[in-house]
Amino acid sequence: MQLIPTILCGGAGSRLWPVSRELHPKPFIRLADGQSLLQKAFLRGALLPGVQEVLTVTNRELLFKTQDEFREVNTAGLATSFILEPFGRNTAAAIAAAALQVAQKYGQDAVMLVLAADHLITDQPAFEQAVIKAAELAAAGKLVTFGIQPDAAEVAYGYIEAEGSKVLRFVEKPSLEKAQEYLVSGRYLWNSGMFCFTAGTMLQQLQQHCPQILAATRACIEQSRSAQGQGFSQLALDPETFAKVPDNSIDYAVMEKSDQVAVVPCTIGWSDIGSWTALGDLAKPDGNGNRLQGDTLLHNTRNCTIQSNHRLVGTVGIDNLIIIDTPDAVLVAHKSCAQDVKHIYAELKAKGHEAYKLHRTVHRPWGTYTVLEEGKGFKIKRIEVKPGASLSLQMHHHRSEHWIVVHGMAKVVNGERELFVNTNESTYIPAGHRHRLENPGLLSLVMIEVQSGGYLGEDDIVRFEDNYGRA
Repeated sequence: MQLIPTILCGGAGSRLWPVSRELHPKPFIRLADGQSLLQKAFLRGALLPGVQEVLTVTNRELLFKTQDEFREVNTAGLATSFILEPFGRNTAAAIAAAALQVAQKYGQDAVMLVLAADHLITDQPAFEQAVIKAAELAAAGKLVTFGIQPDAAEVAYGYIEAEGSKVLRFVEKPSLEKAQEYLVSGRYLWNSGMFCFTAGTMLQQLQQHCPQILAATRACIEQSRSAQGQGFSQLALDPETFAKVPDNSIDYAVMEKSDQVAVVPCTIGWSDIGSWTALGDLAKPDGNGNRLQGDTLLHNTRNCTIQSNHRLVGTVGIDNLIIIDTPDAVLVAHKSCAQDVKHIYAELKAKGHEAYKLHRTVHRPWGTYTVLEEGKGFKIKRIEVKPGASLSLQMHHHRSEHWIVVHGMAKVVNGERELFVNTNESTYIPAGHRHRLENPGLLSLVMIEVQSGGYLGEDDIVRFEDNYGRA
């Protein structure tokens, strides 16, 4: 049996703002052990017996960041493949594209294990046993979901009413009173959002219950670009045709309509880490019930979740608060309102404020840049370029740049000149000049960039050549 773990890495994780942003969503949040939720999802699938490839469906803007995450933990050298969405069209489109690709590569009988990139599972052996049961049901033609045995009356999760492996119905997120009834009855499971099925079964059920989604996804793939390399492949979905795929979740489009659905009840240490309360609960509390990360000084403070990796946070006389400090935004919320943080994110997005989308440190295929300071007519960045990496050959219409190397050596194209710039040296690039920055060394290149001009937006860039397909 060919088993293909398929990771869905989408969504913004708006309830975990300000750490989670559109271009640094929840799956990339690092836990106390140093691993991100995405890395844990990769290992969750990669460690299963017989797995030789992990497929990931994600936004194309997150490809290189995702590859960096996998590279850190993929010590076995498993093959990785990617389906790159230009924008989100919900889980039905993502799973349809994945099923079409898996069926084409491995055949209709290949078993797909669909995993969310932002969940946490702490009992890997129990998870493996649940997957074995699910794969057996999948091979028999079932669409299998994983139902988590509830240990509390939780209103943030959907529920599955079941008898053994038979699904009676799916239930939306309930009121607290209903959730308490479900817990007492013993017939209800939390809906984990993980699935297992053969590619052929899913394609047949898509055709039966939502043929428009399947047809539009198939048409999109026919117009999309693919690339392959050693242990690597990617399919970049065509934006124009992908926009025509109906936006729907796999739950509504297929699972709630199908008569072939089964459930595997399991206790695997599962959490969807849906709020700062859930994330904070992963940390061991101090004697006053506070869960802390970073530099803190507390007086008469109880039952708080506080995270600050950059500055000292001092508190006096508070109880049941969430305080999350990042370099450009601070969240203060009552624990009872943890689910409502998404409203701050939504309002920032509606206003076009960059804090919903980016951190001060922004990841690029070649490395990172951090905005140190900015004002009218100027911006100062710290730029770090990986060994052997280079930025695109580019030009700006409205800004000039002054580059100062503080560590390493830079190879620079500046207009018609090509030169090497060593530590403590600099070069000036006038607006309108073609230029390129490259790190030819074995160590990271660190430089300070001072921009000046009438417009300093990131969209003032014309790319002529690029190693990462962005030209």
